[in-house]
Amino acid sequence: MSNQDSGFYIRRLHSLLGVIPLGVFLIQHLLVNFTATYSEEAFNFAAGIMGNLPFVILLEIFIIYLPILFHGIYGIYIAFTAKNNVGRYGTYRNWMFLLQRISGVIAFIFIAVHVYQTRIQVFLGEEVNFQMVEQIVANPFWLVFWIVGVVATVFHFANGLWTFMITWGITQSPKSQQIMSYVAIFVFLVISTIGLMAIFAFV
Repeated sequence: MSNQDSGFYIRRLHSLLGVIPLGVFLIQHLLVNFTATYSEEAFNFAAGIMGNLPFVILLEIFIIYLPILFHGIYGIYIAFTAKNNVGRYGTYRNWMFLLQRISGVIAFIFIAVHVYQTRIQVFLGEEVNFQMVEQIVANPFWLVFWIVGVVATVFHFANGLWTFMITWGITQSPKSQQIMSYVAIFVFLVISTIGLMAIFAFV
């Protein structure tokens, strides 16, 4: 297999992992957090179910952590080697291309810190519950960090859907790509609203 062929398949895998399983997990995770808008008890119940799934450690490693590491590290490589044309060609898509790279780096940093603040603490004897999250976002720095991190992560996913559809040959015509742009904007607005409402439920 040539370097060009291997690069093609690596980019396809990178694109696929961004949607399945990572995109699916992102939506599921934010919906669990959204239960905090109902009550403290509702969130603790939902978080307890997720934390007590059978083989939860194996599920997290193979469905979350390994895909995130591959997608994130390869994505950062793309971000720092890609040629951005915003200066010369200030079109909407070129701006989305640049923002996709920036949001990816922010998302990777946010997820790393988020995992440390929550999942790593579980191994140190803490419990993921309403009080844990409430204490974190009580700090104004972490509150802003979480808001920026969630918005960047959701944007990266939503805009990445547009690229995914092209990479996998689903949207080939200009019209279908235009429609997908509107779908991506809609997905971003809906999921980011859910994510932000979830954060402010802990404030």
